[in-house]
Amino acid sequence: MKRILIIVAAAVLAAAGCGGGGAGGGSGNRLSIATGGTSGVYYVYGGGLAQQLSASIANTRAIASATSASVENIKLLASGKAHIAFSQADTAADAVNGKDTFTAKQPVKAIARIYDNYTHVVVAPGVEAAKVADLKGKRVSLGPANSGTQVVARRVLEAAGLNPDTDITKQQLSINESVQAVKDDTIDAFFWVGGLPTSGITDLATSKPDMKMLDTSDVLAKMQSTYGQQYVSLDVDMAATYNLSGTVKTVGIANVLLVPDSMDEQLAHDITKTLFDKKDELAKVHPEAKKLDPALGQQVAPVELHPGAARYYKEKG
Repeated sequence: MKRILIIVAAAVLAAAGCGGGGAGGGSGNRLSIATGGTSGVYYVYGGGLAQQLSASIANTRAIASATSASVENIKLLASGKAHIAFSQADTAADAVNGKDTFTAKQPVKAIARIYDNYTHVVVAPGVEAAKVADLKGKRVSLGPANSGTQVVARRVLEAAGLNPDTDITKQQLSINESVQAVKDDTIDAFFWVGGLPTSGITDLATSKPDMKMLDTSDVLAKMQSTYGQQYVSLDVDMAATYNLSGTVKTVGIANVLLVPDSMDEQLAHDITKTLFDKKDELAKVHPEAKKLDPALGQQVAPVELHPGAARYYKEKG
C-alpha cells in the first residue's frame, strides 16, 4: 500500500508541473499540495484546499498529493517538487533551524497556522498498557519514515524513558497500514499525530470498540523542558470523536501551511486569502477547518511568515 501511495504521489507531482514550469510559470499556476496519508486529516483538508484554490485563483490548477507528511513535505518544498505543504509546527521549527532531521536550514516560509494535532497512542485490544512506559517490549509503529508523527513518537517515548530503537519492536507504518496491522494482530500499538477525527482511527474504533488510547500527559513536562512550549496539553473527548468512552489527555502540537520562500508574493497572498475566505467550504470537507482564524493564523514562530501572507494579515487588520 505504501509503495502504491508513493508512486501515485510522484505521478501527481510530475503531472502538476512542479519543475521549472511550476508555480508562477507563464502558462499559469500549477500548484502541488503535499499532504499526508490518505486516511489522515492533511489529505482530506488538502484536497478541499486544492479545489478552492483552483476555483478562486485565476489560471490556477491545484492538486493534493499523498505523502508521508511533515518531513517529506518540507523536503518536497525545498526541492521544488511541491508548492504548498502541511506540516507540524515542531517539524517546521526543526526545518528552519536546520536541526535533528534537517542538516541545513530549509528555504521555507509559513502562510498560516491552521489547527492543532493530537498525539494518538492507540493500543490494540487485549494489550496491557496504561501509560507510554508500558509499551516497553511491545510491537509499536512510530509512523512512516519522514513523517511528523515519527518525530513526535520518538520524543514521547524518550520522555517516557524508553529508547525507540531498542526498547520496542519498532515498525514504521502509515496510518492506513497501522490500522490494518491492529486488525491483523501484527502490532500491539501505534502512534498517530493528527486532527480530530482521523478517519482511519474512526474505522478502527468501529471494528475494534475495545481498542484504547493512552493518556500521554505524564510525558508533557519532559517534552516541554527539552523542546519548548510548542507542545501543549489537549483533551480528546473520545465519545464525541470516536464513539468510545472517556476523555484522554494527550500532547498537542500546532499545524502550519508552508510554501517555498521564493514563492511570488502575490501568489502567496492569494493562497492565504483563499484559505480564510473559503473557511465555510473547507469546513464542509473536514471540521478542523472551522478553526481557521486570521488572528491565530499569524502565530507561526519560529517560522517566518511569507511576505505575501504577512500582507494579507495586515490588510485584515
